[in-house]
Amino acid sequence: MTATARWALFATVPLLAAAAVVLVFALRSPGTTAATGGGPMAAPAATDAAATWAAGEKRAPAFALHDEHGRAVSLASLRGRPVLVTFIDPLCRDFCPTEAQHLSDAVRGASEKPTILAVSVNTAGNAPSNLALDRRKWKVASQWRWGVGTGAQLARVWHAFHIEVITTHKKIAGVKVQQVTHTEAAYLIDAQGYQRALFIWPYTAHAVTEALRGLSASS
Repeated sequence: MTATARWALFATVPLLAAAAVVLVFALRSPGTTAATGGGPMAAPAATDAAATWAAGEKRAPAFALHDEHGRAVSLASLRGRPVLVTFIDPLCRDFCPTEAQHLSDAVRGASEKPTILAVSVNTAGNAPSNLALDRRKWKVASQWRWGVGTGAQLARVWHAFHIEVITTHKKIAGVKVQQVTHTEAAYLIDAQGYQRALFIWPYTAHAVTEALRGLSASS
């Protein structure tokens, strides 16, 4: 399937005291062509953040979920080091694994070793066996943690971070198949719990690495 995209208006994000930028998120569906794959609608990977915030400007939304081992995980519990919050479909086999690898590459080269908190966008894939399989197959960094919960719990997190998730069903050869389309994005949260950068897929690992270095330089 070639790339398909629905566009959702994100919000005006203040980048300077007297200016604002309207960001547009692309919704990616399974089977779409990766940015590096050369499909007819493949977009070039961004080399910098789509939006940035000054230190102390915008507090990241608070939330509490649990990880693949059933342990509680929240932004508050991770305070004291940077966190990359991303939104991943555990059953995805195209964009999400590539994004997971980009984020893992970025944190491996970072001095502060930030946590990657991958919030699930597909409750059908939240079984521990699926999450463990993804961790192995995707070769994610050791700082990777899943964030899972009930549909209602996850939906609150998606909404707080302006992540659109659309679930559809169709029959293929008589078999009911679920397809999840969602916003592909990652937020960089600093050690004090403030949003500092937003990355919209496709983006490079280098873009995330540079944002992390910027945090270190300003701390």
